Amino acid sequence: MELTIIQKIVVYALPVIFAITVHEAAHGYVAKYFGDMTAFNAGRITLNPLKHIDPFGTVVLPALTIMLGGILFGWAKPVPVDFGRLRNPKKDMLWVAAAGPASNFVMAVFWVLALKYAAFAPDAIAYPVSLMAEAGIKINLVLMVLNLLPLPPLDGGRIAVSLLPYRLARPFARIEPYGFVILIVLLFTGVLGSILQPLISLVGGLLSNLL
Repeated sequence: MELTIIQKIVVYALPVIFAITVHEAAHGYVAKYFGDMTAFNAGRITLNPLKHIDPFGTVVLPALTIMLGGILFGWAKPVPVDFGRLRNPKKDMLWVAAAGPASNFVMAVFWVLALKYAAFAPDAIAYPVSLMAEAGIKINLVLMVLNLLPLPPLDGGRIAVSLLPYRLARPFARIEPYGFVILIVLLFTGVLGSILQPLISLVGGLLSNLL
């Protein structure tokens, strides 16, 4: 049965908010673990979605991409991290950045298990839970793969800066002010979808086979 636009938004609402909230909170928690209290002091290490929601990136844009089809896309308010306050800034940056995509992988596993065991629930519950689980798998795989792209300020860009030697890391990090513009251009030209879709399918297939 084809869902209406309103039904799609209802199905995706909880998985999207949950995925983005946990992703951002994970960055803040790991930053605190490695010595930076910026996110903690700002009250951003929390599962309260209101602390992380960006009106356009978390609400409007995901709703538009659901209505128009294609890659589900959006963002939350970035958790503030002062990398200079980390005990070993260049090394610890990797773990802070990786925490977000790692949290999305864990949530994707959760939704795969929810989809698997929804079949044992009563029919009235099984169908909506299955739809929500499929949405949860999709959004978390999109966020994980998207954020691992090696483009600052995405998490993959910060991981690359952490791994590169200083002589390469410094010029690479200077891309960051333009990274968001590059990402939007890639999105609206269809290039981003062409890059992400095969990777999302690959990871989704591996996850399904493992579980």
